[in-house]
Amino acid sequence: MLRKLALFTAPIALMSAQANADDDNLELAALDGVDQITVFASAGGLKEVPGAITYIDADDIAKQSYTDILRTLRRVPGVNIQEEDGYGLRPNIGLRGSGSDRSARITIMEDGVPISPAPYAGPAAYYFPYAGRINSIEITKGTGAIKYGPRTTGGAINLFSTPIPEDWSANAQFLLGSDDGRRLHAYAGGRGDLGALDGGILIETFQQSTDGFKEIDAGGDTGFDVSDYVIKAGLYTKDGASVPQSLEFKFQRSDETSDETYLGLTRSDFSENPYRRYNASQEDQFNSDHETFQITYKADLTDDLSFSVNAYRTEFSRDWFKLEKVLGTSLSTVLNDPTTYSVEFANLVAAPGFVGAADALEIRHNARDYVAKGLQGTITYKTNTGAISHNLEGSLRWHEDEVDRFQNFEYFQGNDTDLLRTSVGDLGTDSNRIESGEALAIFVQDNIDWGRLHATIGVRIEDIDLTRLDYGKSDPNRTGTSLSTRENSLTAVTPAFGVVYDVTEQLSILGGVYRGFAPPSPGNSNSSEEESTNWEAGLRWENAAASFEAIGFFNDYQNLLGTCTASTGGGCVIGDQFDGGEVDVYGLEIVSIVDAAQWLNTAFAIPLSATYTLTQSEFKTSFSSGYGPWGSVSEGDELPFVADHQLLLTAGIEDSKWGGEIAMFYQSERRTTAGQGSIAFNDSLDAHTVFDVSAYIQVIENVKIRGKVENIFDEEYIASHQPAGLRPGLPRTFWVGVDLSL
Repeated sequence: MLRKLALFTAPIALMSAQANADDDNLELAALDGVDQITVFASAGGLKEVPGAITYIDADDIAKQSYTDILRTLRRVPGVNIQEEDGYGLRPNIGLRGSGSDRSARITIMEDGVPISPAPYAGPAAYYFPYAGRINSIEITKGTGAIKYGPRTTGGAINLFSTPIPEDWSANAQFLLGSDDGRRLHAYAGGRGDLGALDGGILIETFQQSTDGFKEIDAGGDTGFDVSDYVIKAGLYTKDGASVPQSLEFKFQRSDETSDETYLGLTRSDFSENPYRRYNASQEDQFNSDHETFQITYKADLTDDLSFSVNAYRTEFSRDWFKLEKVLGTSLSTVLNDPTTYSVEFANLVAAPGFVGAADALEIRHNARDYVAKGLQGTITYKTNTGAISHNLEGSLRWHEDEVDRFQNFEYFQGNDTDLLRTSVGDLGTDSNRIESGEALAIFVQDNIDWGRLHATIGVRIEDIDLTRLDYGKSDPNRTGTSLSTRENSLTAVTPAFGVVYDVTEQLSILGGVYRGFAPPSPGNSNSSEEESTNWEAGLRWENAAASFEAIGFFNDYQNLLGTCTASTGGGCVIGDQFDGGEVDVYGLEIVSIVDAAQWLNTAFAIPLSATYTLTQSEFKTSFSSGYGPWGSVSEGDELPFVADHQLLLTAGIEDSKWGGEIAMFYQSERRTTAGQGSIAFNDSLDAHTVFDVSAYIQVIENVKIRGKVENIFDEEYIASHQPAGLRPGLPRTFWVGVDLSL
């Protein structure tokens, strides 16, 4: 504890001493660094980075005005997207075929720290930062992925929150939309003179609500209500200080209530009305609270040496009260064969006049409490050895996290379209266990520039201890009479090497290889970790008005992991993990951007872009698995939920005071279970094409009117097949509102 305390008191003392030395300098230090790209340090910038990195800046995010992170990430090649609820509340994101269920196969961060509820013990992202308040996004694939951890096979997504403004300002966006949709994003803050030091503050909120686009037979809301708040405060040395420093504190709190369910529709009912919901889902509701505490200290000790320390703690509590079984039978079994299970299906529909059996509907309090905390330090040092420039990076992170499951069932019967509670199970009689993880991670990398040659050589080391304490369903007081303990300990070493060569000032070629890794879950003492060898190669070309990038990748899994979650279905135990053995995933990522104004000689910009991803996969062995999406696997089978083709085309028009864009997104057919050849009708998620249109105009200074239509042609498509029936994507949705700035 004394060592941890010293990490905070020493920087404050150093800042105070430095401030006394520079008291007459009234300029602000530019040390916030919130929206800088942090994955690279090459002198040439992003174009000289080995590996595929995409940065979506604040201007691009503001133009899109999306609150669904999946819609934003459509603009990034190599991102595998699996929709679920139509709003992106619980996004399923993969990178380069890593697996997308609950975004658990990639590393997710906010402001550089892990933001999944429990990144080691329970990485499934039932919390994801609300995209409506995010300032910028960095997506890292390839060799740069080892900088972040613990999951490095696919890559990492780093979300940056709104920085404290340099000058005092305030901004607000208010939109009204379909289904009584309401959205507010507002913040105010700035920096000022505190005498010896400069100070800064930011207060921000994001609010969104809707009644929902789905229709319960008996009526009722199917939407959500989100409230998110952020407070930041900072101290900064004056501009020109011999040792520029900053100390920032961030507090974030959010809560969500969403009337969401896993209960979907049969194929015949989906064809008739994809937005219908059966009456048995009317009590389903997700409630959560999330808090983040973060302190960041930075110092430029010399022109060539910088240092930062980051302490963080996140807390997340959720209870998803949702239907699990009907008359003891899983929902997926009933919906896959409603004729055989006609009695069970009648209980799900609960039509007018229907009276079901007592306790027929089993609704679970899927309650979990998460906590994660850590301390990480980073140091960078620039030096030269002859004609070779080096930018050395090193980091050390200590991290602990935990997920506590304490769950029970409530039992209902259908009664003339209503649900009546008939009994309640004792707390802890469904799931009663604690899973925890502790890790020490070390990262070292040398970024080398030698004329036209740019290279990175790095290594990441993860030392991990995982524990699962299962108290059993008969010991809700956790006396330990039936305690079962499982433990995993492992050390992983993941090296990486990448290179870029500038053929000309406009054309560069690149390549790299690195070791991919993902830890096993705490509940599997005999599971292997996920290991892969990942290769990539490609080229970049750019001039003043256009750019083109094409990168091919090949991920050679020595062992692919599949983790059972409530969203996967299949009857497995949540948290259990399964070995998939050797798997190949390979593909191509292409991005092309051009301003057509150069050809048409217009006074306004005409930005055009195309983003394409090809992904192929193949199991190299045959086996039988209890993991639902895999099942019985034959050599040559493809991975489920991975589209062969994804394509985004955008065309815009921009002037100083107005602009607009149309975006077309195409996703090819996907299979829901491992297989090969043509996809069986019942195992298919159909291909679909969705168009979004947006526009804005500045009516007076500091005031913009904004409008947009998502899915303008009202394409009906299956967003999700798992875990129980078909659920639709977002239908045509309108938004209109105003942007204000002061």
